[in-house]
Amino acid sequence: MVKDYSSYGPAYRNFKVREDVYVPEPIEEFSGDNPFTRMAPIRGKKKDIKFDGTYDYLDKSLKFKFLHTLVYLIVWIVGFPLNRIRFGLKIEGREKIRRNRKLFAGGVMTVCNHVHRWDMVCVLQAMRFRQAWIPMYAQPFNGSDGFKMKYVGGIPIPEEYSGLGKFDAAMNELHARKKWIHIFPESCSWKFYAPLRPFKTGAFNMAYRYSLPVVPMILSFRPRTGWRKLFGKGEPLLTIHVGDPIVPDLSVPRRDEAARMRDLAHKAMLDMAGIVSNPWPSCID
Repeated sequence: MVKDYSSYGPAYRNFKVREDVYVPEPIEEFSGDNPFTRMAPIRGKKKDIKFDGTYDYLDKSLKFKFLHTLVYLIVWIVGFPLNRIRFGLKIEGREKIRRNRKLFAGGVMTVCNHVHRWDMVCVLQAMRFRQAWIPMYAQPFNGSDGFKMKYVGGIPIPEEYSGLGKFDAAMNELHARKKWIHIFPESCSWKFYAPLRPFKTGAFNMAYRYSLPVVPMILSFRPRTGWRKLFGKGEPLLTIHVGDPIVPDLSVPRRDEAARMRDLAHKAMLDMAGIVSNPWPSCID
């Protein structure tokens, strides 16, 4: 038996899930036409950073190294327990990361839906004490969240052509250092939105380019129960599901293989979240 949530609005059209799946009521009015509508505001006083050829996409200063390490220690020591307490985070399938250590020795790319202010913390908890570098939409770096985004490993995606060379050089170096890369292929955050939106193919082009296995993850929701009702009013509890790695086939042309990996990741994430019918395809050309 499946449950239908089309009554939640146009962005939930034909959305159906398994009977055991919890879907929170929408807290915002999501677009039923444009899945890439940016919903999260840029917080605080705006700066005027230029994300072009003058921007340092991979900061190698001692200040950055110190603050990058400090931010991760805070995430690991403070953020992880808080995430368990406030959002009751459960992790399903993390053994797939332990089981594939040899496969991941040269680096890996993780992808996840983008539905929560702390969803990157959830991804890091699933990785368990690993660091990640995260290509991100550039404009939020101009707000008060920019500090956290930069020092957790965020790399702004250039807004001008002149920045592409330096961005690519930064990603090339991270790959040479066998670092883990995380991308939110939905591109922007829709808070507690249960359906899975279409993916940008760029993440999978990058995975092909660097021959990185792709590990799909997805956040699903649970009703807030027990003592956790005392805080986080209106916010569901969270479960992050970890899927099997998708390995690029370099004998296939990049365009075709990136599309295959994208579609496989999208389908795996739907299955892990118990989504039977989704409003969106895996991509929109």
